[in-house]
Amino acid sequence: MTTQTDLASALSEPRFLDAGEAALVVQFGETVDPSVNDRVLALDAVLRADPPAGTREFVPTYRSLMIHYDPLQIDRNALVTIVRLMTATIAEWRGDGSTWTLPCCYDPALAEDIDEAAQILRIARDEVAALHAKATYRVYMCGFTPGQTYLGGVPDALKISRRPAPRPPHPAGSVLIGGGLCTIAPFMMPTGWYVIGQTPERLYAAGRKDAFLIQAGDLLRFEPIDLATFRDLEARAASGEVVARKRAA
Repeated sequence: MTTQTDLASALSEPRFLDAGEAALVVQFGETVDPSVNDRVLALDAVLRADPPAGTREFVPTYRSLMIHYDPLQIDRNALVTIVRLMTATIAEWRGDGSTWTLPCCYDPALAEDIDEAAQILRIARDEVAALHAKATYRVYMCGFTPGQTYLGGVPDALKISRRPAPRPPHPAGSVLIGGGLCTIAPFMMPTGWYVIGQTPERLYAAGRKDAFLIQAGDLLRFEPIDLATFRDLEARAASGEVVARKRAA
């Protein structure tokens, strides 16, 4: 729910912060909020469509956009002036984000932390799965590893703190919750989040035409599947098939 404070933050003048000598961070707010992220994605889209001379890369996050630039080609103050003019004309994000439906198996054989999470949340295992699959998630950003999505929209009943310490590596495709957010692991890696499911879809595949399947600004839903269906879809995804369903905005 967006508060008056959040709304004021989203509409306020952005902050310009330096990240070393060759990167500028344009910060729009302090919270994980759709209105803040909308402005980040809108500025990102405008800059990518017509990159100012001397800019090299644009990296959107929850609340800010990092602009990598060559200080020998464009002065910081000149870049700030360009960005100020652009942000003054941006009302809201009207991008071409898609809505994805990802198959997800909540069987304990793949959801190794679902029982522990259910105990901490004081709800039944089946309710964890049902609540998670019922929600619609917003992809706020991608990062940490190629194709890893950070999702907002976790139901209040599933908001759980991260673990005090990371646990051993979990499989690629693991669906995790922690810190009030949800994420999908594109590779095997350690985690301080709770694994409550697994998708057979590959969010990143270097040999695929669209190496990165899901983008910031997209919406995402999870479709519950059983273990047998997971194994079938896993084999199809391994052969290169996209098993998630996409609906354009």
